[in-house]
Amino acid sequence: MAMRTTYVVQTFEVHRKKLRPGQRDVAPTESGALKRAEAIAARMPGAAALRIVADDETGELESVAILGQFGEVPDDFAESLQGG
Repeated sequence: MAMRTTYVVQTFEVHRKKLRPGQRDVAPTESGALKRAEAIAARMPGAAALRIVADDETGELESVAILGQFGEVPDDFAESLQGG
């Protein structure tokens, strides 16, 4: 069982006056994800940098951690990650 760590930037956009997830972008490093999320939040409502650890073979998630949030992020974003 080989674990792989991936860094992802999740953007957020406003749709019908509600904040919703937009595009996801993979970053090569943790600091890269944080910098990219902060830069994106300057031109979009918000963004979050995530660290995702998953089994490389099965894709089963081991853990998801929010490294940083910038701008507007839904209040239930962290809960939605824990729920699956």
